[in-house]
Amino acid sequence: MKSGLRISSNNIIVLATLLLLILLYGSGSFMYTGFFSLQVFLNLFIDNAYLIIVATGMAFVIITGGIDLSVASVVAMISMISASLLQQGMNAYLVMVLSLLVGIVFGAGQGYLISKFQLHPWIVTLAGMFLGRGIAYLIGTESIVITNATYTAISSYKLRLFGGSFISISVVIALLFVLVALLVGKYTRFGRAVYALGGSERSAVLMGLPVSGTTIAVYALSGFCSALGGIVFTFYMLSGNSLHLMGMEMDAIAACVIGGILLTGGFGYLLGPMLGVLCTGIIQTMIIFQGTLSSWWTKIAVGFLLFLFMALQRLIVMRKESGGAPMKIARNIAKNDVKM
Repeated sequence: MKSGLRISSNNIIVLATLLLLILLYGSGSFMYTGFFSLQVFLNLFIDNAYLIIVATGMAFVIITGGIDLSVASVVAMISMISASLLQQGMNAYLVMVLSLLVGIVFGAGQGYLISKFQLHPWIVTLAGMFLGRGIAYLIGTESIVITNATYTAISSYKLRLFGGSFISISVVIALLFVLVALLVGKYTRFGRAVYALGGSERSAVLMGLPVSGTTIAVYALSGFCSALGGIVFTFYMLSGNSLHLMGMEMDAIAACVIGGILLTGGFGYLLGPMLGVLCTGIIQTMIIFQGTLSSWWTKIAVGFLLFLFMALQRLIVMRKESGGAPMKIARNIAKNDVKM
C-alpha cells in the first residue's frame, strides 16, 4: 500500500500556480527592499478584491464549457448605476440590492438566450459586453464622484491586523465569497451539475441533470459576481465611470487559466482564480517597485504565463485521453466477444 501525498493530474495545475505564487513573491522579496512585508501582500487583496470575485464567477461559467465576455462592462455599468442613484439621494443599501438584482437579471438573460436558442456563449456575451457598456455610456460619459456617507465610510474603514497591517471590507467580502464558492462547487447539487455539464453535456442530459436550468443559473451567478465586483470596485474608486476596467474580462479569463481552470470545461478548482489574480498582482507590484518599466510589461508577463499554463493544461488533457484509450479498447473487445 502506498503512503504519502499523491500528486495527480487533478491537482498539478493548481499546485503549479501556488508554486509560481511563492516563487514570484520570493523573487520580489529578494530583489526589492520592503517587498517582503505583510502589508504589501495584503495590498494584493485590497487592490484586486473586485477581480477575485469576478474571476471566481467566471470560473463557474468556464467549467461548464462557456465564457462570459460581459463581466467588465457589467462592472462599469453597476458603477454608473450606483453613482447615479446615490447622487439622486437613494439609500445606499437599497442601491446595493438593486445593483445585485440588475446583475442577476443581466446574466440570467444571457444564459436564457444561450440555453433556449442554442446560441454560442461568445456571441451572446459579446453582445452583452456592448450592451452593458452602452448602458453605462447612456447614463453618463463623465465620471460621477460618490460622496455618499455610507459608501465613503465603507471605503475608508480598515480592519486592523497585527503589526499595524490592515485590510479593507472589500477583502473580507472577496474571501467570504471564494469560501462560499468552494463549498457550493464541492458539496451542492448545483456544483456537481456544473462540473458534469462541462465534462459532457450529452452525458449530463442522460443523467437527468437540469442542463438548461444549470446554464441559466451559471450565467445569473456570473452576473451576480460582476455586480458584486462592481459594488466592491465602487468602494475602491468612490466613483462611477463608463470607461472603468476596459478589457478586464480578459484579466478574469487569464486568472482562471493561470489558476488551473480548463477552457474546455469540466475541470478546475475554484480556489485557482484567486491564486491567478494574486500572481498577476505580484507581477504588477514588482514592476511598480522596479520603477522604470512600463506597466505594459505586466501584460507581457501574463501573456507568457498563459502560454505556459495552456501548454500544461494541454499535456494533462492528452494524458487523460491516452489513459482513457485502454478502457475504450477493452470495451470494444468486450462488445466483439458478445457478438461472437
